[in-house]
Order: sequence, then C-alpha cells, then structure tokens
Amino acid sequence: MKPPTTIMATTTAKEEGKEPRKEPPSPPPLPPGVKCMVQRWRRWTVLVAAIWIQAFTGTNFDFAAYSSDMKSSLGFSQSRLNYMAVASDLGKALGWSSGFAIAYFPVSAVLFAAAGMGLVGYGVQWLAIADVIDLPYALVVGCCSLAGLSICWFNTVCFILCVRHFESNHSLALSLVVSFNGISAALYTLGHEAICAESSSSSDIYLLLNSLIPLIVSVLALWPVLTNPDSSEPDTSRSRDETPIFVVFNVLALITCFYLLLPSSNTCLASSPRWHFLGAIALLLFPLFVPFLDPALQSCFRQRSSGYEKVVNLEEPKSNEEEECDKLGLGDEHSLEMLVRRLEFWLYYTAYFCGGTIGLVYSNNLGQIAQSLGQSSSNAKSLVTLFSAFSFLGRLLSSAPDFTRKKLDYLTRTGWFTISLLPTPLAFFILAYSSKTYQTALLQVATALIGLSSGFVFAAAVSITSDLFGRNSVGVNQNILITNIPIGSLFYGYMAGSVYETNASLGTQSVVSDSVVCVGSNCYFITFLFWACLSVLGFVCSLFLFIRTRPVYHRLEENRF
Repeated sequence: MKPPTTIMATTTAKEEGKEPRKEPPSPPPLPPGVKCMVQRWRRWTVLVAAIWIQAFTGTNFDFAAYSSDMKSSLGFSQSRLNYMAVASDLGKALGWSSGFAIAYFPVSAVLFAAAGMGLVGYGVQWLAIADVIDLPYALVVGCCSLAGLSICWFNTVCFILCVRHFESNHSLALSLVVSFNGISAALYTLGHEAICAESSSSSDIYLLLNSLIPLIVSVLALWPVLTNPDSSEPDTSRSRDETPIFVVFNVLALITCFYLLLPSSNTCLASSPRWHFLGAIALLLFPLFVPFLDPALQSCFRQRSSGYEKVVNLEEPKSNEEEECDKLGLGDEHSLEMLVRRLEFWLYYTAYFCGGTIGLVYSNNLGQIAQSLGQSSSNAKSLVTLFSAFSFLGRLLSSAPDFTRKKLDYLTRTGWFTISLLPTPLAFFILAYSSKTYQTALLQVATALIGLSSGFVFAAAVSITSDLFGRNSVGVNQNILITNIPIGSLFYGYMAGSVYETNASLGTQSVVSDSVVCVGSNCYFITFLFWACLSVLGFVCSLFLFIRTRPVYHRLEENRF
C-alpha cells in the first residue's frame, strides 16, 4: 500500500533538516508626529521642484546674451535674427497643446516630453553655431519653435503642480513659482562664466546649457513630481498653516534676487564666477529645509490670516442669483468659446500684448540695442543679468495682493496689474531721449524698469487667469492668453528690425556679407517711441479691466463675510 504523500513530504523535510521559511520582520512604523512631518515635507518638495523647473527653463530670456555672436557666426541679417526670436515665441502659439496633454498623460510624461523638445531644439542650434553641422535657415527656425514650445510645456507642468497640491493657496504658490522663471538668464550667464573664462567669447555654450540643464533638472525633480496630493490633511488646515512658510519662501527669493545682482558691484564674487554660481545653486537648495521650520514659524504667525486667496473661494457653490449678477463669472470654468466672448478677456489680452510682450521683445533685442549704443559684449551680458534680476523682483512683487489685502482692500489683483504697467512707457521715453553723457546709466535704469514691469505681468497673469476664467482650466486658458506673445514678437520684431536696417550705416557692415551692424541712438529711436505709445495703450486697457473686475472681487469678499 502506497503511503500518503503528505507524510512522505514531511518526513523528507525533517530528514533534510530544513526549517519552515520565515518572512522578514517589517520595519517599525514611524511615530505619528514624524510621519506627519515627512508627509508635509514631501508635499512641499513639490513646490521646490516646481521652483527648480521654472528657474532653469526660462531659456528664451538668455537669447540676447548669444544673439550677436549667432548673427555674425551664421551670417544672418538683423531681420533674420529677429525671425528666430519670433520663431521661439511662435512655439508658444501651440502651448495650449500642453493643457490637453496634461489631461490625458501623467505629469511626469509631459515633463520629459518638454525636456526632450528642448534637448532637440537647442541641441541642434548648438551644433549649427559650433560649426559641427551645416543647417538651412528654415531648419534653424523650426528648432527655435520647438524650443519655445518646450517652455510652455514646462510652465504647464508647474501650473498643474501648484493647483493640485496647494488648492487654497494656489495664487501664492503660482506667484512664487513663476517668479523664478525670471532668473533663468542670470543663472545661465553665471553658468557660462563658470565654465568659460570671463575673457572667453564662446557664446555657443549658452545653447549647450539650454539643451542639457532642463533635462537634468527634470530628472532631479521626478520624485517630487510623482507625489500624489495628500488628502489626509484638510485643505482648510493647510490654508491656515501655510502662510508663514510662503513668507519665508518669498524672503529667500528676494535674497536670491539681490545675490544675482552682485556681479554688477565690486565684490569678491564678481571676480569669482564659479563661487558665485555655486552660491546661487545653494540658495535654490535651501528651500528644501524651510518646511522643518514650520513649528517655530507657527508661533510667530499664529494670528495672521492665510491671505488673498480667501477672497476667491472657488469651492463655495453659488446661488442662481449670484450667478446672474456675476457677469464676469469669476472662478467659473471657461471654455475657449466662452473665453473669446468675454470683453474682459480682450482687455486683458490687449494689456498683456502692449505690456509684458513688449518687455519680452525688448529683452530679445537687448544685445543689439547695447551694441548700437557702443556697449561692449560684457556690458551687454551685464544688462541681460540686470533685466533677469529685476524681472525676478517684479515677479515676486506679483504676490503683493496676497499679503496686503486687509490694508489695501481697494486694490484687487487687476489693480496691481494696472500699476505694474506704468514703468514701461516711462522707460521707453527715457531710452528715446537719453543724452549721450548719461546714456549708459539711463540704459541700465530703463532696462531695470522694463524687467520689473514685464516680470510682474508674467507672474500676475497666471493668477488673474485662474481667478477670472477658472482654476481647473488655467493650463489651457493661460496658453491661449500667451498666443499674443508670438503675434507681438512678429509685429514688434519686424518693426524694430526694419528700422534698424534702414538706419544702418554702410561703413559699419561686418565681414560677413549679410550681417549689418547699426551704430548710434537713431537705430532704435523710432522703435522706442512706438513701443512707448503702445505701452500707454496697454495701461489704458488694464485700467478698464480693473474698473470692470473690481466690483466682482469685492462682492465675493462681502459674500464670504
């Protein structure tokens, strides 16, 4: 008779001396306080990751630093060079595609798609300017468009991260994150000086850095980007507790802004670009430790309110009566059809077109403007850093409505937007009528004013778009708004290039036959006057926008209380 199989198996196991397999012990759970702190810290790393992405992906702002060398190296005329800047901005006309991509694909996939587009767009341009390959002009223009599109996709990723992880304080998060996009040119200038000697004029390094660094930053930011919004903590608690940390973040950003201005002063860092660059990187890493200061910050800010975002409570349902009287639909989700039917949108669009977009075109032409006024290449790069730093400062100031609501309740976010447009016409009139004696100093003052104004517009626009046309639609609607950038870049750039080449002296042609250099204040005189008049129009449109939206903001505040 055959014995049972189970008995045989047991006997065999005992004979072989094998012990039953034991599962490894699970690690002890973290204490509740430590676990909560780690969860909160990881949530704040999402904001830090968005800051890193913005700080290193504003690659269109350093165009002026290498545009003059590209013009002479590739033998382009001023008009062709302007068309390259237009092509970069033209890529933003397709920026709305990122809003649809984010709806169907993970955020990480959109992030690396943007990094891939930037790698190809700037990488191919670097190969061309470094004489590795010979490209037709049309292909170079196509690469510029692809690089410009990548910037929009990066921006959309940051917008979505802020809205999903900081629902109640999304305005504070957006203002802070977008502000760091303004320091990209200064960071890349420091990186270029750290890699090359100050005497080196190899500007093709800019394009190499533009192609590689955003990809590296995307890899470093992947872990925070993959973090899911923490639903264990009530959103109302977050709104109450987050203001102190946002204050510290803004203070650190302000310190970073002034630190980047040190090259223009007589400091030891000004003669040591490598240490200066490492210091800037350290300032970008320091925000990782800010959330651990939360207990100490709470005791200092316990009595403070969370800020302006409480005025626009997008979670509160509206009654039918309120929906009928709320003609602007503040906080309502707007489709494309609804958006283009709003008068407020077109006032907003025109104000942006005649304000921030002119500042962007000015920065694209800054290299040629400095060259026409007799400035050296190093002075031109200093102007790029100056514009970048003050653009960063303007973006930081865009969070003023969030912190001054109680003291300046008569000013809404659109009111601050109107005030921010005032420096632009003043700066262009200064440039047009500056005397030769103080030309260098006035050029620096005007550049700082334009950077301050345009930086505020770029950062405030994201929150205004969210307030007026829906928080959940901000990824698409903001990219629809910035379609004015390629239009303005083409219009303003063509006009500036035509005036430049018309006034070019025949005796100042470069060795390259197709490259013309204009010298003298007349090269941009008409352009400055034209831009000044248009910026006045932008101010008027923003004033009407403020008048139309102010009652809606105040009605929502009254309804809350």
